[in-house]
Amino acid sequence: MTVILLRHGVSTSNTAHTLAGRSTGVELTERGEEQARAVADRLAGLPIDRIVHSPLLRCQRTVAPLAEKFGLEPVFDDRLIEVDYGEWTGRPIAELLAEPLWKVVQRHASGAVFPGGEGLAQVQSRAVAALREHDRALAEQHGRDALWVACTHGDVIKSVLADALGIHLDGFQRIVVEPASISVVRYTPTAPYVWRLNDTGTDLSALIPPAPVANPDAGADKADVDTSGPIPGGELGGTGSADNGNAER
Repeated sequence: MTVILLRHGVSTSNTAHTLAGRSTGVELTERGEEQARAVADRLAGLPIDRIVHSPLLRCQRTVAPLAEKFGLEPVFDDRLIEVDYGEWTGRPIAELLAEPLWKVVQRHASGAVFPGGEGLAQVQSRAVAALREHDRALAEQHGRDALWVACTHGDVIKSVLADALGIHLDGFQRIVVEPASISVVRYTPTAPYVWRLNDTGTDLSALIPPAPVANPDAGADKADVDTSGPIPGGELGGTGSADNGNAER
């Protein structure tokens, strides 16, 4: 199964340079709404089977144009919600830079636990478990390769990508995930493969699952090609520019 990890568009917290966390009522800005519509246009040519999102408003708003275009009913998963930043929630980023924990978050994320909130290791565990569970459900439902969207938050996506890349969570801050960007992970029985990372480009045709090639020696229902990893010659780059907005994860 292949999941498109979509970060929500630019939010009012992004532009205010505060750490929104799980604050209610954080909307998309006008730019964020434009990004949501652009994402829907970008993905329009793909066979999307499911849309899952964080229950927070900014993610709901981001997937709305996509759901309308595909005629799908989005479902929320609490395990994809933003990090619980506890006492840090809603505070200005400039103020948080002076906190001793800030350096821990940057350099030793696996040991970082937000006061009154949760730890980043816990975030990674719940998010990866959610994605793999949806993958299994789609495999059982469709009996074929499926493509789906999970809309969530910057730190959540970065923790998932660290897991998929096989790097320690302490290195997850080296990964950049901009608002309205997509990152793509294909989960297989043997390993995950990262197909795109922080992609704000346009052409996504390489993500369309390939048709199985029949092996005449094994019967018409057998595939002769291993498509578990990246297809040689596939366009795996394509990162572009976007409103950075990384002040709010």
